Amino acid sequence: MSKPSPASQRQAQLNIEMPVDLDAVYANIAVITHSASEVIVDFGRALPRAPKAKIRARIILTPMNAKLLHQALGENLDKFEAKFGQIRTQHEGFEEERSIGFQQST
Repeated sequence: MSKPSPASQRQAQLNIEMPVDLDAVYANIAVITHSASEVIVDFGRALPRAPKAKIRARIILTPMNAKLLHQALGENLDKFEAKFGQIRTQHEGFEEERSIGFQQST
C-alpha cells in the first residue's frame, strides 16, 4: 500500500468554523516577544493623549506558524495595495488624503 504524497496531503481542505458570537477586537498597537519555542503577539488599543494602552488579545504561535503568518500577511498586503494603492507609514510620508470623522456641511 502506498502512502499519499506530501503534496496531496497539503491540498486537503480544512473546514474552519467561525462562531456567530465571536467578538471582534480592534487593535492599533501590537507588542511582539519571543522565546526559543514561541512567538507571542499582544494586541492592544491606544487612545490619543492617553498615557497607557490596554492589551485586548494575546496570540501565541510557534516560530514556524509565525513565519507562515508573516508570509500570508505580506501576500495579502500586496494584493490590497494592487487594488487600493500603496499603504504609506509614518516613515514613508504618511498623510491622510481623505477626511475622516465628523464634517460640517457647507
